[in-house]
Amino acid sequence: MIADTTDLNELERDALTELVNIGVSRAAASLRKMVNKEVLLSVPSVEIVTRRSAASLIGQRESESLIAVQQQFDGPFSGRALLIFPQSNGLSLVRAIVGDEMQEAELLEMEDEALAETGNVILNGCLGSMANMLQHSLKMSLPDVRRGDSTLLFDAHNSSRDASFVLFLYINFSVRERNIRGYIAMIMDLPSLEKLKQLISDFIERVMNETD
Repeated sequence: MIADTTDLNELERDALTELVNIGVSRAAASLRKMVNKEVLLSVPSVEIVTRRSAASLIGQRESESLIAVQQQFDGPFSGRALLIFPQSNGLSLVRAIVGDEMQEAELLEMEDEALAETGNVILNGCLGSMANMLQHSLKMSLPDVRRGDSTLLFDAHNSSRDASFVLFLYINFSVRERNIRGYIAMIMDLPSLEKLKQLISDFIERVMNETD
């Protein structure tokens, strides 16, 4: 069970969902410029869960191996961001970006590079705009591509990491008429999550003051 300090009330959850949706919309706009095609991104659900729960949620949905682009982020709240796809969706995304003309061998050769660049655009767009709206900035590391199952990606078997939580976003992509599903996960320790919650409360207060 998640500690009460990480629970969001309905207003906070709505505000966070709004921040996330604006973030992914900006990320989609950046990706659209990159691929020169219509890109649609939506976030049907936002959850705060433990690492083990996040690993379990993906494990239940996905039977195949996973591919993830990860970046460390540092600022008023810090942690590790992951953009996660089932392996086959990752290849579909690369095809959508580079086009269908490329041969399979060439595609596999540049897969990691294309995914890292795409992940960088999406994670920076999403987290960067969220931080801006919370009136702060985040420093992001260079992207790194990892493969494995959900337990490995979330380091969920490590009991010493139980004090950290995951802001877990289920996302739907549509790029070049391909439907691609994936996940964005922000892994944070309790102090970072509490700081994020405080920044969301401040954001709500500013919005309410502006509408008065």
